[in-house]
Amino acid sequence: MLSLKKILYCALLLLLIPLVNLKAQNQNNILVTNTVQSFQDSAAKLFIKDIIVKGNKRTKEYIILREIQFKKGDSIVIASLNKELQQAKQQVYNTTLFSEIKVELVVLSAYDIMVIIDVRERWYIYPVPQFKPVDRNFNEWIKTYNASLKRVNYGLKFVHYNLSGRRDQLRIYFLNGFSRDFSFSYNAPYSNKALTEGFVFGAGYSQKKEIPYKTNFDNKLLFYTSDSLRRNFVGSNFYVTAGYTLRRGFFNKHIFNAGFSRLTVSDSILLPGNNPDYFNSNNTYANILELTYTYQHVKLNNVLYATKGKSAFVSIIKKGLGFTGSINSLTIEAGLNKYFDLGKKWYSSIQLNGKIRLPFYQAYINQKGLGYGDNYLRGQEYLVVDGVGTALIKSTLKKKVLDVKIPLPFKLKTLSYIPLTIFAKTYADLGYAYNKQQFVTNLNNKLLYTGGFGIDILTFYDVNLRFEYSFNQLNQKGLFLHTQSGF
Repeated sequence: MLSLKKILYCALLLLLIPLVNLKAQNQNNILVTNTVQSFQDSAAKLFIKDIIVKGNKRTKEYIILREIQFKKGDSIVIASLNKELQQAKQQVYNTTLFSEIKVELVVLSAYDIMVIIDVRERWYIYPVPQFKPVDRNFNEWIKTYNASLKRVNYGLKFVHYNLSGRRDQLRIYFLNGFSRDFSFSYNAPYSNKALTEGFVFGAGYSQKKEIPYKTNFDNKLLFYTSDSLRRNFVGSNFYVTAGYTLRRGFFNKHIFNAGFSRLTVSDSILLPGNNPDYFNSNNTYANILELTYTYQHVKLNNVLYATKGKSAFVSIIKKGLGFTGSINSLTIEAGLNKYFDLGKKWYSSIQLNGKIRLPFYQAYINQKGLGYGDNYLRGQEYLVVDGVGTALIKSTLKKKVLDVKIPLPFKLKTLSYIPLTIFAKTYADLGYAYNKQQFVTNLNNKLLYTGGFGIDILTFYDVNLRFEYSFNQLNQKGLFLHTQSGF
């Protein structure tokens, strides 16, 4: 649990920006020039004579045009004109390539129009130092380990989010410290002329001085650490991966991935007093072939912080060449997120996730259930609930209480102001994690529930800070901090 003093200090740092000349944000940003009388006939059609893209220094024009649902020569009914322009703006913004987008409609004659898309590109290159705690989340690092600098990885992260101007991303990591991590990946979403196919590949190698080898009855991870004074590495992971993507429209994507990884751990982890089921074998290593298919549907007003729309996915993951024994498994996972604009600055959302892994008797490394990544109940950040079958429901009700633009005293090509949006919210979560009897913990095979209230702070490049006061069915409560960024 984070102390109130630390939370308030972090909030103060963010809000100590000169709040002068604040301007309410205009989400529309659609200008109409040379309006003519024909616009009064809502059933009439307007013909798009041209689409002009401005402001793109690095991004290829055809990458922007690919995200617009209408083309030069198309016609649009006047009644749906504003809706079509808003959708086009939203789809271009969801490329995450731009910090600001303006749409201008120029009326050329009674039935002819020109659409101008004016974009402000984000900063794409991030060769920045890294300072990253090794624990599951920031809250655990603060509370359990007192923000120990010994449990931090440091190094260099180089990311280019638009390497060739085709929305392709290159990531390179060099991390040292409590563990070592060297990795790279390249993602090219548009690799063919039709801009419907893409590919991704990557590889990495990591070494760890500490490995979670078991979950105790109280749903806390137990870690194995070398007894050596030099703190030798007790585990390593080498992996390579490659994938193919298919996205013919705007909202649906098919992803095919194949990967190979080799995990090794200290032989002490497999001792009877520790966890002989770690790999579900007597070996201190596991060679894992993994095949994955994922279908995604994303139709959101903002892919990094949605307040309207829906998204869904279904994944099928096959590990190993067999069906039983060792690390062999077949996992089916599905999720659905719905976001509702209730009007008068009120919003709600519901997020559903379910997963099943076969067969039910699995190696420990295949039992990750609730408490890993984004699959957690708010209020159980310090707990994990392993399982071969999980279900999770998250519901949120929030109200926008502040929405302003803070002008910068100096000009930047990629940023002219700092947007600041604050939501006040309340929430409730339900969860369930099934596991075989020999692996059951205090929170397995029973309904889990949590709730709370908090605020979300959204600023430039969709940086999102979430301050949440949560409680759970174990009568545990506390203040939690979560962060997310668009870079």
